[in-house]
Amino acid sequence: MKLIDLNTWNRKALYHHFSTFKDPYFGITAQVNVSRAYLFSKKNKISFFARYLHDCMKAINTIDNLKLRIQDGQVVMFDVINASATISRKDNTFGFSFIDYDESFSKFKKNFESEKKRIHQSDELFPSNNGLDCIHCSALPWINFTGHKEPVSGKQESIPKLSFGKVVKNDHDMMMRVGIQVNHALVDGYHVGLFFEKFQENLDK
Repeated sequence: MKLIDLNTWNRKALYHHFSTFKDPYFGITAQVNVSRAYLFSKKNKISFFARYLHDCMKAINTIDNLKLRIQDGQVVMFDVINASATISRKDNTFGFSFIDYDESFSKFKKNFESEKKRIHQSDELFPSNNGLDCIHCSALPWINFTGHKEPVSGKQESIPKLSFGKVVKNDHDMMMRVGIQVNHALVDGYHVGLFFEKFQENLDK
């Protein structure tokens, strides 16, 4: 973890400006093409959610601004960002997971499956590891949404929030909408655009 020196940081003015806002988050919803990732998952009989979540996390971990967090009044950059995804239970409730990120999909998939099993075998809402070194994300595979808003606690928050929508066929392509909300004190539209670019590159591999 790296401590950011606010006095020499090129975002100093932006950080101080948006940090005064009651709700400094801004959100964007965009489509990604999941055709290759979807077909790969079906062909290899693996979780499509695990596959695209890994592609998402690979993108997140290449963008410094999406690794920034506000901790105890200071800005820090984590070395690795993990996935805190909601995982549903059979009774239509859910639990929050903490899936350790690994660049290797096979290792990430094992971490995902372990957290899924833990949630299915318990009624706990939160994981034992519940730090800032993550993103908050959820899947809404029932809705081809065009907008996205996550709950905000009212406390100072800095973790990006993502939501993945329903996969729909558009001509010959499989498309999925993705909503992302970020704290503007740390992240700008440029970085969100870069995220979608990297995410799409990973999905196409």
